[in-house]
Amino acid sequence: MGLREPRALPGRMSVGSLLVAGGRGRCFPVPLRSSLFQALHSSCCWKKSAAPKKITPNAAFYDENTKEPGNALDKLFSSEQQASILHVLNTASNKELEAFRLLRGRKSVNIIEHREKFGPFQNLESLMNVPLFQYKTTIQVCNSILCPETGGKKRKFQDNRLLRKLIKPEIERERFKAVDSIVSIVFGTRRVAWAHVDRKLAVLDWQQNECCQLMKGTYISSVYLQEISSVISKMPKADFYVLEKIGFSVQNSSRFPVVLHFHIMEAMLYALLNKTFAQDGQHQVLSMNRNGVGKHFELMIGDTRTSGKELVKQFLSESVLKEQPRVVFPPEKIVLYRHMFSSTEQHRAEELYDSLLQAVAFYELAVFDTEP
Repeated sequence: MGLREPRALPGRMSVGSLLVAGGRGRCFPVPLRSSLFQALHSSCCWKKSAAPKKITPNAAFYDENTKEPGNALDKLFSSEQQASILHVLNTASNKELEAFRLLRGRKSVNIIEHREKFGPFQNLESLMNVPLFQYKTTIQVCNSILCPETGGKKRKFQDNRLLRKLIKPEIERERFKAVDSIVSIVFGTRRVAWAHVDRKLAVLDWQQNECCQLMKGTYISSVYLQEISSVISKMPKADFYVLEKIGFSVQNSSRFPVVLHFHIMEAMLYALLNKTFAQDGQHQVLSMNRNGVGKHFELMIGDTRTSGKELVKQFLSESVLKEQPRVVFPPEKIVLYRHMFSSTEQHRAEELYDSLLQAVAFYELAVFDTEP
């Protein structure tokens, strides 16, 4: 996707000079080399009846601060299991060792350095001569080498962790899976835009409102309440209301007015849209990381989010030209939305574009890819 013009948080009071948009672990390990895999396969992939049970350290065998509890370690694993573990420890590269969660960071480096200095490990006990390896840690590492987490479990853990970073507050996954429609809301210093999108990625409503009084004067609460209430009154009901969350980087006092404005807007939208929170304690309003959406659509240049205008324009065209477009614009509204889009092209109506992109990213990242 081509580069897009950098967004200065348009409509956000030439916020390009005032506001810096702030900014999603890693896939399950790359497969070990074939010889290493075969050695693990012979130990891990036995019939279930012969699969090794996870070894739990027995308090009678060791003191946690003891480095050498006799030959207890070798007694915990069969000769075949010991051979598989030692093969990994003696042949795996640093990258391959880091494929095991417990060996990431300094532990894998220490293994490589110990191997280069003293030669191959002759038994499991010798692993405790490596810095950071005590008896309990060594047992856990040996277990993880024999029975590493599956790629599916790893991916699920990774996806859940990324989702927690992307969307706040945390919501039960069952509620995400049951979503029928959302209203995606993006606000700036002069306008508020929203897109009402259902789980088929059909755009049911898409609007923006000018709010020219908000940044004037001294942040009068009654003015904010009046303006925001007027906008909310036009929004349809939905399962969730998703607000754009910008990571603020305040380096000087000149940005404080904009930062304060965004916090007031966010707080009021949370309060006014969470109408039943006091009764059931269920969040209906969520915040979605702006740069997380940008990464999903490849709109990032370094830490800077670029304009989504061309991508939205592409969605509009595909809705007419493709039989199964990524985003569906109802036939009776496509003319209206295309006209609305063309009328904003001369202005930086980024809130309008971003509200739609945020809705699509919410479904693709939080609803469709979330395991129950």
